[in-house]
Amino acid sequence: MSYQTMLVHADQSPSAAARMELAIRLAHACRAHLTGLACTGVSRYAELENMGPPGPLIEAELQRWREQAQASLATLAALARDRASSAPTLLLLEDDAEDGLMQHAPFNDLLILGQTDPHYHAPGVIRDLPQYLLLHSGRPLLLVPYGSGADCSAPFHHPLLAWDGSRQATRAISDALPLLKLANTVTLLILNPDPQQGREAQEPGVDMALYLARHGVRVNVMREHTTVDTGSALLCVAAELHCDLLVMGGYGHRRAREIVLGGATRTVLADMNLPVLIAH
Repeated sequence: MSYQTMLVHADQSPSAAARMELAIRLAHACRAHLTGLACTGVSRYAELENMGPPGPLIEAELQRWREQAQASLATLAALARDRASSAPTLLLLEDDAEDGLMQHAPFNDLLILGQTDPHYHAPGVIRDLPQYLLLHSGRPLLLVPYGSGADCSAPFHHPLLAWDGSRQATRAISDALPLLKLANTVTLLILNPDPQQGREAQEPGVDMALYLARHGVRVNVMREHTTVDTGSALLCVAAELHCDLLVMGGYGHRRAREIVLGGATRTVLADMNLPVLIAH
C-alpha cells in the first residue's frame, strides 16, 4: 500500500502555512501527488436557497472571499516552489469547506486538515469540520495542530500507535502504513490491557506487531496501566517518548444535528500538540 494522492485544506488561518508545508514534505517523501483545496466559504446551494442572485454588496463580499481563497492557493504554490517540489494541483471551489472537502475526499488517499482553532473564524467553516469529515468522508485524516509550538516535521520519525483491538484502531494503523514505513522508530501502545480478552491475552499487541513486521515495520510494544483518561494518557506518552505522530482510531456518531465523539477522540482533537492520523 502507498499513498498516491493527498488533499490539503488551504485557508487563511494562522497555522495554514505550517500545515501546507507539512503536506508538501509528506507528498514528496511518499512520492504522492498533492492537491490543495480552497473554498470561498459560500455553499453552492446559497443562490437557490435565497431564490436569486446576490446584490452588489453581497457580491463584493463574495469577491473578497474568492480573493482570500486564491491567496491561500498562491501560498501553497509558493511553498512548493521554494522546496523544489512538484507543483500541486490547485482547486478553488465556490462552496463551503464541509461540502468542498467531502466532494473531493473519495479521490484522495489522505486528507490533511488543521485542528479546529477556537480563535479563528472564517466563512463557511463549521467548528467541527475535522469531526464531520472523520465520520463521513471514508478517508483517514492527518490533523495538524494549530499551536505554534508543535513539531510538524515530515516525514515522521517516531509514530505512536494507539492499539485497543478495535475496528477503528485497525483501520487507522492500516491507513498509516505508508508513513510507518518511513519512520525510524514505531511504538505500539496498549493502555490498560485486559488479560481476559482476545487472542492476545498473554502478550497484548503481539499479533499487531507481527502484522506490521510482515509489512516491513518493526515496532516496540509498550503496555501501560493508567488511571487517567485515555486521550490524556495517549498525549502524555507521546510527549514522554518524543513522538512526532499519533495514530489512533476515531470513535463517534451523529445524533440528530449533533456530532457525538468518544471521550478519547474528543480529548485528543481538543488538546493535541502533535500531528494526529485518525480514521473511523
